[in-house]
Amino acid sequence: MAKARRILAKAFPNQDVIIEVLDARMPYASSNPIVTALRKQKPCIKILSKSDLADSAVTKRWVRYLERPTATSGKVIAIASSSDKFGELKSKLPELCQRLAGRQATPVKPIRAIVVGIPNVGKSTLINVLMGRKIAKVGDEPAVTKMVQTVTLANGVVISDNPGLLWPKIMDPRVGLRLAFAGAISEAAIDYELVARYGASLLLKHYTSQIQARYKLTSLPATGDDLLLEIGRRRGCLKNGGIVDLHKAADVIIHDFRGGAIGKISLEIPADSPPIDAGSESESKSERANVEIADDGIDDEGLASVISTLEVDSDTSQEDECDETGA
Repeated sequence: MAKARRILAKAFPNQDVIIEVLDARMPYASSNPIVTALRKQKPCIKILSKSDLADSAVTKRWVRYLERPTATSGKVIAIASSSDKFGELKSKLPELCQRLAGRQATPVKPIRAIVVGIPNVGKSTLINVLMGRKIAKVGDEPAVTKMVQTVTLANGVVISDNPGLLWPKIMDPRVGLRLAFAGAISEAAIDYELVARYGASLLLKHYTSQIQARYKLTSLPATGDDLLLEIGRRRGCLKNGGIVDLHKAADVIIHDFRGGAIGKISLEIPADSPPIDAGSESESKSERANVEIADDGIDDEGLASVISTLEVDSDTSQEDECDETGA
């Protein structure tokens, strides 16, 4: 990650516009404070990717929230989109770049924009759509893009793609858990059961009807742990003796969430107060307090235990061995 940060630090001063791709289900967690610190006053287009998987009412609130003016950053335009609708951005995005840059691109002086974001958020897919052919490597695993890739669009806007960048240390464990639940952190580096407990508790609190419908529950479990046990029993995730295999049950709910099988879910709700931009590369208490965080039912000690596992170096994945269709 240190190398990726150096690449961005070197590239940012030469850019006219910053294009930050965020996960619409968790715009706060997926917005890297390193990017905010390096961007400074440069105008920014924030694309809320995977909006087809997010709660549309919450996404509208995020768009308004992100576009509010602040004293410490340049103008922001927020757009909700998804990978299958990136084609709609093909003509819109270059026009927005020219508008934010305040001039037209020319062969002598092109408008330069850089696409940034955390791993596995859709940056490379966006670049491929803009070019109309496969330029950047795309994959479901984090950290697929390994090097800087630059393309020139027909209207003269030059766009660069860069490796996905997570900050060196995640100070808020809940941010780390949301990143892991949504797939921004390599599966080999996360505690599946802890991440699933967090997600299950959050979904029980905010999306009860979707949980009941997906897993055909006649009554709601009291806790995230109870929900995992019920999913395990209903999906046949059992060990010898009929004991629920919690790892396999965790795998089910995590992949159901990531694939949208549970429904349109948002993990974060923006606060009513204006956003506070990060002035450094670490998260402060004031920044975290500015976003409403759902009560996940996991105590701080349990959350702290996940910090050391939140790494992004491995590309190993695990297979879901339980019944996908449900009982």
